[in-house]
Amino acid sequence: MKLVRFLMKLKSETVTVELKNGTKVHGTVILVDYSMNIHMRGVKMTYKGQNPVHVDFMSVRGSTVRYVILPDSLNLDALLIDYSMRPRGGAGVSGKQGSRRLAGSRGRGQGRGGRSLSGRGMRG
Repeated sequence: MKLVRFLMKLKSETVTVELKNGTKVHGTVILVDYSMNIHMRGVKMTYKGQNPVHVDFMSVRGSTVRYVILPDSLNLDALLIDYSMRPRGGAGVSGKQGSRRLAGSRGRGQGRGGRSLSGRGMRG
């Protein structure tokens, strides 16, 4: 399971996020998007070595996150179960591999062009 998919399951959990610049952000997760941006409410933000600042809503850019500190009461076993796991490839019900190809589609490396006498690879 990818880290982002795990963090998306933390909706309505209270977490502490430590940023790369040393700032700590403590609040309730509203949403985590695919870029790992974390949107929070009821935030207490503490700059490194300064007094905390209270903010109603805050969004943290995913690339600035160093750690996400989870609460001790969180049931990790339930969150780590990934229901979206599907078998990939292999012989399915049809009995042949690669049956996902659409009818009339070209194979690998067949290009888009039609047949011409002056195209690439033609001698003439």
